Amino acid sequence: MAGGGVQQVVAVLAVVALMAAAAEGFISKKTWSAIRRADRDGPFVGLVVPNAYEMEPVLNSPDFKPSNNIPILDVQGRRFRFGTIGGQNVVMVMTGLSMLNAGLTTQLLLSLFRVKGIVHWGIAGNANEDLQIGDVTIPESWAHLSLWNWQRHGDGPENELPLEGAGDYTREYGFLNFSDYTVGQANPELSANTLNSVWYQPEEIFPISGTPEERQHAFWVPVSKRYYKLAGKLEGLELPACVNATTCLPRAPRVTRVPRGCSANIYTDNASYRQFIRAHFGCTPVEMESAAVALVAHQYGVPFITIRSLSDLAGGGSSLSNEAATFLDIAAKNAVDVMLKFVPLLGRGGEQEQADGLTEDM
Repeated sequence: MAGGGVQQVVAVLAVVALMAAAAEGFISKKTWSAIRRADRDGPFVGLVVPNAYEMEPVLNSPDFKPSNNIPILDVQGRRFRFGTIGGQNVVMVMTGLSMLNAGLTTQLLLSLFRVKGIVHWGIAGNANEDLQIGDVTIPESWAHLSLWNWQRHGDGPENELPLEGAGDYTREYGFLNFSDYTVGQANPELSANTLNSVWYQPEEIFPISGTPEERQHAFWVPVSKRYYKLAGKLEGLELPACVNATTCLPRAPRVTRVPRGCSANIYTDNASYRQFIRAHFGCTPVEMESAAVALVAHQYGVPFITIRSLSDLAGGGSSLSNEAATFLDIAAKNAVDVMLKFVPLLGRGGEQEQADGLTEDM
């Protein structure tokens, strides 16, 4: 083969190798060097936020001070922003919508940087009719509600699910039967529904403290006990109630800790489903990311907490109905204000934390 032909082959092979490396998620030496440099300011509180409108109020706040070292670092499609809040070194990243984006981003955050804990915030639908739009909720546990085993028509609660005997699926967490929500239930023949039932399933998890390829399961994932106790210091805090001079909520929103929050790859704007998950699971905030953040943090053994401001009554049914578009900005701002007050609480010394009984974590 002529010399020119050899050079062409070598060039093609080099391009193919580079494409393969990029497809495998290759991180360049230059980026790794920047990651190590940024990590000198760690350990960090990891700030995980779903969308830009929930992040912009942080960037515009005087409480967030960008790092003089590396303020911004872009890695594999994610932008990591470094700075301080109340003396705490933080690294902030936006996930984008959905469980997949939230899980991938949180995994990347914990894989690249020295993160001592995660604070996640944003807006959410409300399944608890005792609360109001604008209220900021801090749940003690999170569950993912869009992992289902969809039962075939003709089977019922007494019938074992496919692969249930092998431990893949379970009937432990109950089901939603579509026929229960059919209009015209007075006539059983007309109300029967071939969609039958969906059974809620726990996630398969592989904690770093476990044995690789030996699965465990998790449904309700608790937040950090210490973080949850610290959040109690913010309960009852009143927040702004008005969007503008003419649009205000009936009362000033408040911060409240609640038992449970629920996530799914579903935007819930249906009153019947809202009432079902409230009655069956005890959800208050319902949204699309927090359980993914919780599941990744739980597997890493990293403490975390989620702060979610209620932007609408999911599915309507009240005088405020589904007003997410109207109250989006104030809900997002309220969540940010609470996050900015919470993060500095993590900076107290170990001796003081022990005196306050706050050292127990996961």
